Amino acid sequence: MRIGELAAAVGVTTRTVRHYHHLGLLPEPERRPNGYRTYTLRHAVVLARIRRLTELGLGLAEVRDVLAQDAGKDLVEVLTELDEDLARQEAAIRERRARLRELLYAGELPAEGPVSPELAALFAGMAGAASDSPMAAKDREMLALLDTTAAPEERERLLAALGRVLETPEAVTRANEAYAQLDALADASPGDPRVAEAARTLAGLIPPDLLPETDIDDDHTFLRAFYADFGPAQAEAIRRALRIVAEGR
Repeated sequence: MRIGELAAAVGVTTRTVRHYHHLGLLPEPERRPNGYRTYTLRHAVVLARIRRLTELGLGLAEVRDVLAQDAGKDLVEVLTELDEDLARQEAAIRERRARLRELLYAGELPAEGPVSPELAALFAGMAGAASDSPMAAKDREMLALLDTTAAPEERERLLAALGRVLETPEAVTRANEAYAQLDALADASPGDPRVAEAARTLAGLIPPDLLPETDIDDDHTFLRAFYADFGPAQAEAIRRALRIVAEGR
């Protein structure tokens, strides 16, 4: 058989056959005096087996291992591992679909979404907060970042603490006041007298258990990047607010 005839018989392309030669999966056939390869039935049997194994989901490295053995127990072991891996993928897909259903049934998705159901609930509680405030938008972005990067237990603790802050309309009003004060500092200098007032307002909204038990290190890489995202006066107000809360614990 010529390479095109072999490929057509097994249902693959000639490029696939050449690729398998290159990887050493399919032995090279003898060549005629004119240089053309001559394939035998044995080549077709091996190629068909490679196709069946890859269709089951085995990678080519795994196929090579199977072909190197006499099959039997080794093949059963490989297929068992593949079955277990597919089961894990199915479970992960079911979990992702369940989360998608929760997001879809929740109605309007937040601009920062998709987010966890817990953060979506917190955003719903923040609905009365100033939606046109640049500082409020940054706040939501930071919460979405924590929602993604924090460990599940830590995320649950943080979101629960923040949820308690916004339990009442009065608390939402105070949050709006803090956002307005910080927005007003966008182009101000750190020495602006309004910084102290904004810091006190913000400190009154930060739950003490939201901060780490250790002292706040302003030189921490994350905090440096965090402060750099704000204007100098805004960063100073936030820095002072965190110190007020830490010292009051």
